[in-house]
Amino acid sequence: MSARSRLGVVLAAVSALTVVLVPSAAAHPAPAVPRTAVLDGARLQQTKLRLDHGDPQLRRALRNLTTRADNWLHQGPWTVVDKPKPAPGGDVHDYLSQAPYWWPTTAPTADNPWGCPYVQRDGQRNPEVDTGTDRQDVEKVFDSTYDLALAWYYTGDKRYARKADQVLRTWFLDPGTRMNPNLNHAQFIPCKYDGRAIGIIDFSQSYTSVLDAVAILGTGAPGWTKTDRAAMAGWNSDFLGWLRNSAFGKEEGAAANNHGTFYDMELAALAYATGDKALARRTVLDARAKRIDAQIAGDGSQPQELARTRSWHYSTFDLVAYTRLAAIGRHLGVNLWTYQGPDGQGLLKAVDYLLPTATGAAAWPYPELEFHRYAASDVVHAAADAGDASAKAAVPKLETPPGGDLWALRPAAEQLDSIAG
Repeated sequence: MSARSRLGVVLAAVSALTVVLVPSAAAHPAPAVPRTAVLDGARLQQTKLRLDHGDPQLRRALRNLTTRADNWLHQGPWTVVDKPKPAPGGDVHDYLSQAPYWWPTTAPTADNPWGCPYVQRDGQRNPEVDTGTDRQDVEKVFDSTYDLALAWYYTGDKRYARKADQVLRTWFLDPGTRMNPNLNHAQFIPCKYDGRAIGIIDFSQSYTSVLDAVAILGTGAPGWTKTDRAAMAGWNSDFLGWLRNSAFGKEEGAAANNHGTFYDMELAALAYATGDKALARRTVLDARAKRIDAQIAGDGSQPQELARTRSWHYSTFDLVAYTRLAAIGRHLGVNLWTYQGPDGQGLLKAVDYLLPTATGAAAWPYPELEFHRYAASDVVHAAADAGDASAKAAVPKLETPPGGDLWALRPAAEQLDSIAG
């Protein structure tokens, strides 16, 4: 065979290979980039493309995610209007929750149906708070919309999008079932307070999941209409106004522990999601001196959280807020991970403080009523992604949370153990 003939054979083979490959690539056009507040939309897009091309590790994680999403398909929707009694004031559309660590001191009677007065038992959850209020339902709203939106984005299965649409419309938008955009009656204490500023954490701990779910659905989810998007943006704007201007909002913003950190994170996320990037950026920048300097010690410990009866839970919990705040800052040109306070305090040092226990190398030396080593897994992932060599080395030694490690699909820290308020 001549050199020219051999060249022709090679070119024909290359051409055939191209015919095989090009349609495969065309079958997986680049998905839209969600304008998420905490999650990195561009990273979600790249993860989606890797899934479309059969990445085996991501496929395993996707099975865990779709298992969670499948469980939501036959639950809900939920609404604030179906609780047995309305919130104080009588408006069934007002959100109501009960302080989790407060307990009755006497047996209920006809004259004292609650068993008042109530006393605090820090870290011990009163089971009555999970009945008769909106707390359990709102957590299902947050969790389900997040799981369902992500599952739709990665699989294209319309069932997930339609269920997320239904949950969101019922809780936030439909006139007959919607929640008023305030938390005036969150974490009330019977016979003592009709609501408390501290109750804002019912939303601030997880509502950013809804903001990101809405952004994901906004990339083209079937059924999530332009009208829905506008109405949800209006609800968020109203809620942001209440959070900034109400007495409860101002009081929570002044808190010097995880409540203050979560407040700032929620404020920044809502501001970013509603288009007020200046407020979002200012909030993230202010968190350096206001939160990191004041709430993290030079050795990386968090003294206010170590003082709790569930010190491991609250140390990881506070870092969920910090790592999500850092993620919001990433969209705004602020790198909280590299910041160091006057005593050397910073987010990386705070995560590193947890690593001996997170990896199982050492016992946690502080009080903890309900220890779960996996509670730290997501914040360690976040620090590893931010470039912390110690955290990167720790990742293979982390305890897998119930339901599997979903970090590769939703790289934003969640509180993986129970959230008690």
